[in-house]
Amino acid sequence: MQFDSFSDFLHMGGYGFYVWLSYGVGFVLLLLLFLISKAQHNSVKKQIAKRQQRENKLRQAAEQHKQQARQEHKVSTEVSS
Repeated sequence: MQFDSFSDFLHMGGYGFYVWLSYGVGFVLLLLLFLISKAQHNSVKKQIAKRQQRENKLRQAAEQHKQQARQEHKVSTEVSS
């Protein structure tokens, strides 16, 4: 379909409002989808980082507990000897 002028192109044979409205709605929805997806992605990354920090703290606490238990066992075996 060819148009005689840019104005005719914008009016789309009387259906321009609906055509451009649908393009606008589609663009806005795609933009919202992108922004929401980006926000959720960042949220998941933060949750993963927090979980890793928690796991590292638990590993450190478990290692400290093991070291204390070894020291206590070593002290108790030395005292009983």
